[in-house]
Amino acid sequence: MKLCFVLCLALFWVELQHNCQQAKRRKDSGENRIRPGGKRGKIRHPKVKEGGGRGHSLLTQVLEKGRFLRLGQSTVLAPGNNMELRCKGSNIGWSYPTYLDTFNDSRLSIVQSDKYSQLTLTSPSAADTGQYSCWVVVCDGRECEKDHEHVYSSNIYFADKDNLFVPSDIHFEIVYLRPDKPAVVPCRVTTPQAKVSLHREVPPEEIQANETLVNYDPAKGFVLQTPGLEYQGVFYCKAVTKGTPQISTKYQLLYVEPSSPPFVSLQASSELVSGGDNVNVTCSVIGEPDIDVSFTWSYPGEGQRPVHIQTTWRLVNRGRGQTTRITQSVLSVEDMETIDFGKYICKAKNQRGETL
Repeated sequence: MKLCFVLCLALFWVELQHNCQQAKRRKDSGENRIRPGGKRGKIRHPKVKEGGGRGHSLLTQVLEKGRFLRLGQSTVLAPGNNMELRCKGSNIGWSYPTYLDTFNDSRLSIVQSDKYSQLTLTSPSAADTGQYSCWVVVCDGRECEKDHEHVYSSNIYFADKDNLFVPSDIHFEIVYLRPDKPAVVPCRVTTPQAKVSLHREVPPEEIQANETLVNYDPAKGFVLQTPGLEYQGVFYCKAVTKGTPQISTKYQLLYVEPSSPPFVSLQASSELVSGGDNVNVTCSVIGEPDIDVSFTWSYPGEGQRPVHIQTTWRLVNRGRGQTTRITQSVLSVEDMETIDFGKYICKAKNQRGETL
């Protein structure tokens, strides 16, 4: 009897070891066990963390309380509905279409809190279409600067079937063509789905878009990569979605030569003057139509008596489609005194340099 009990116990131990080894082999081989209901268990893979930086935008749209939408490179919204954008951070900077700054629009407001900054635009329209950006502002003591590694942008379109082009107060706009950089015909649209074409008025023809010389960006307009004399003239854009085509404002394309530091010419109303005379000294610069020029004067009696300085500019057509800009600064001295006699020096400066 005792021998039989020991033999049964030994057989039980052998069977138990055999079952454990089989279970271990199934586990090592990665077999999925069949769960009740006949469903196969899922293999759980380790989660991969998303990268931060530029690809992880902090710019979101507030949909309603507790709900947010992270914005991509372009966003299409309906006009009329208030827009609220948020950007995470305790010190945030914003940029938006200059149209809103030009008219000091009260519809736009920005509020900074401890954790985020919120931009609100009430009753947006097609004219508010453009790029909206936010960025982190980094401060070191009293000096603060834009963190260029953390800038988040979205081209926001306020789709309006009655205004396929972004409305503008300028009905005839000048676009300058330079051989050393691309030019943009800024016929932007309010919906990226619009089909847009570029047309010359005289002689009437359509300028075919391609990926090398002319291409269209709905957020910018038509980009002329290497503009030359052949693109001079009056142009317009045509857009169509489902209804009647719409025409943009007209654009006068003018060719200009590459810029250089300003060339200064100085002339006095009279070189021989006497006490009590009035004298005007004119400093003139000829340059590109859209290149600003600033002037600095040095003259006898500077800081001791008042003088009047006035700066003006005008465009001059040089023929063959070329236009230049004449900028002048006039220094006026009234009732000349002994202290006013001497040397008058004018310095002119543009983005390319400074000239005496």
